[in-house]
Amino acid sequence: ATDIIIHSIRIHHCKAQAPGMVMGPNGKVIHIGPVDGDAIRLVTASKIWIDHNTIYECEDGLLDVTRGSTNVTISNNWFREQDKVMLLGHDDGYVRDKNMKVTVVYNHFGPNCNQRMPRIRYGYAHVANNLYFGWMQYAIGGSMRPSLKSEANLFIAPKVGSKEVTWRKIGNTSGDKWEFHSVRDAFENGAYFTVTKGGRVPKPNYRKEQGFKVVDVKSVRSLTRSAGALQCSRTSIC
Repeated sequence: ATDIIIHSIRIHHCKAQAPGMVMGPNGKVIHIGPVDGDAIRLVTASKIWIDHNTIYECEDGLLDVTRGSTNVTISNNWFREQDKVMLLGHDDGYVRDKNMKVTVVYNHFGPNCNQRMPRIRYGYAHVANNLYFGWMQYAIGGSMRPSLKSEANLFIAPKVGSKEVTWRKIGNTSGDKWEFHSVRDAFENGAYFTVTKGGRVPKPNYRKEQGFKVVDVKSVRSLTRSAGALQCSRTSIC
């Protein structure tokens, strides 16, 4: 799939399903294989914009970007009440995901999110101007030499439990080649970010039409206040 917008939807309580028939594009009935219970799963997709959705309490994860998917923007969403939130990259053996590029911006994570905000394999993620309202295991992690630019996010650690924002897969022999960088992030309640020592901060390399201004972290609370599905009606302006 390409050139898709997923906008202003509430998605919750998704369950694993056996193979079956579903309604596809243009009203065509198609066969689909088993699903794990993810709210949104991108497979070999590109030029995808996921914006202003409220997503929570699904059996597996809330959002998977996998199997060569790239050029994905995830913005203004509210993710809450979930163990595994966002997966970028299929598995440690799927090398094709090294070309993945994802932008995660203006989202609200929490309350009651455990991990994977996101978890990155191989590819590149620009994570900017997001609000992290606690976590249980970690906020951002990954494996297989991912590149991350975390920029002007507000990380509010939980009152008890892990204060560390980042996680790296134990036993990964490529761990020293990771590029995890924090730029102008803010940390509250003892939160801290383990950065890659040395090296250069990876750039998103946006084209002119893709670029956006990353604002000062002081504005993150107000920026993310309207995250989630919009409250619209015929008489109101969204």
